Amino acid sequence: MMTLSSGISLDPWFENYADRASGLAASEVRALFAVANRPEVVSLAGGMPFVAALPFDNVSRTIQRVLENSGAAALQYGSGQGLPALREHIMAIMALEGIRAGVDDIVVTTGSQQGLDLVTKLFINPGDAVLAESPSYVGAMGVFRSYQARVEHVAMDDEGMIPQALSERIAHLRRQNVPIKFLYLIPNFHNPAGVTLSASRRLEILDIAQAEGILVLEDNPYGLLWFDQPPPHAIRSADEAGVIYLGSFSKTFAPGLRVGWVVAPHGIREKLVLASEAAILSPSSFSQMILADYFETNDWKGQITIFRGLYQERRDTMVSALAAHLPNVSHTAPTGGFYLWLTLPEGLDSKEMLPRAIKELVAYTPGTAFYADGGGRGNLRLAFCYPEPDFIEEGIKRLSRVITEELELLETFGPTATDIPLGVTLDAPPPEVY
Repeated sequence: MMTLSSGISLDPWFENYADRASGLAASEVRALFAVANRPEVVSLAGGMPFVAALPFDNVSRTIQRVLENSGAAALQYGSGQGLPALREHIMAIMALEGIRAGVDDIVVTTGSQQGLDLVTKLFINPGDAVLAESPSYVGAMGVFRSYQARVEHVAMDDEGMIPQALSERIAHLRRQNVPIKFLYLIPNFHNPAGVTLSASRRLEILDIAQAEGILVLEDNPYGLLWFDQPPPHAIRSADEAGVIYLGSFSKTFAPGLRVGWVVAPHGIREKLVLASEAAILSPSSFSQMILADYFETNDWKGQITIFRGLYQERRDTMVSALAAHLPNVSHTAPTGGFYLWLTLPEGLDSKEMLPRAIKELVAYTPGTAFYADGGGRGNLRLAFCYPEPDFIEEGIKRLSRVITEELELLETFGPTATDIPLGVTLDAPPPEVY
């Protein structure tokens, strides 16, 4: 508990908190955004979609139509499961990835982040294990930590999670008699690694989960944002009984509407609706009606194609800039999505290097944000989705200077060189985490 020099507690209610409140802490991504959002800083940190590419005239007409035709309903409470008209459109979207689902199979949520929270709330007791990729989504790490889960990372390579590593991790936990509640995966254009789980591994991992009686939680916000060819079909397409699927409009339309969805086996779906109603009563009717009208009256597939081209151009710019300015630094080669995972030269620490990068007016997300066990110091995530290509080029130039200077300091002064304070602080962050 923090106290002032006078002995007065900064939080007089500290002793009253539930044990699970100890898992609530600002992520490293949150602590970064206040600085990274300064206009002079080239931010390669946040996974913000480029919403300026949306057809705003069409979106404006959609909003106006909803208010004129259904204003009273749009501004009223709605169903805890979500608007049926929107769920019908969600069915069509998921069909592109091989998922067969009915309207009643879908639960609309306030972003897929709420879906992730609801699933975790339903299944996790303190100390239960969640299996997750190594690294894994920072927002998931925060949710699991808040419910006092034991996060067990499973090694990845360029084809995604390694099945043998998964089997070994499960065997290790079984020997310790630790309950394993589910396996959390981001199979398409992974956040933060940028890799895609291969088709053969999807089936192999699913076989392992089925044999071990472990539920699979498939998180797929980026699946439609492929560049040259679509990813393999969703894991949910191969197993309706053992897979919960999370979807989102945040990356393919706009995160400001805060609409996602969950597809789950029947019993779990009923619990999800009850848990959602207990938490928020109902998802936003207004946001759902806007989306339903937009998908009904606009070429939404064409708009996703526009996003694909835009993000592919920015991916290409980042990869070319890395080849030109950091040719000896290895990184993943994403074929879709928003992110690239970079491995630093030996001896460098992405977390300790960040203040120096901010001083050079470039921001990234340190790899430690994506681990529950303190890993990732030798890695960082670069997001190519939001900055214009010329800013990406400039950001990589600045990052190359930082890495070069860090290596020179390391060679001259040894490992403690990266601890040299620079007088840069990370101010209080805005609430978004991506």
